Amino acid sequence: MTAKTERADAIRWIQNEMADYGLTMEELESAPPRAPAPVVCYRNVAGQSWDGQGDMPDWLRRAVNAGQGKEFYRVG
Repeated sequence: MTAKTERADAIRWIQNEMADYGLTMEELESAPPRAPAPVVCYRNVAGQSWDGQGDMPDWLRRAVNAGQGKEFYRVG
């Protein structure tokens, strides 16, 4: 699939979603910006994550107390 075809497909998909929800361009332009998603620094195999801010979550604290290094769960 070419970039041009992918772009056309994306535009059609957005148009369909806007029609399904009854959204207008004016509504999209006036919508407040979303807060950025927190950056995930640590994640386990169950998908639990932590951004490294605040208290360490229980799942990570248990792993560290069991002898696993915190860096084992580092993302990136």
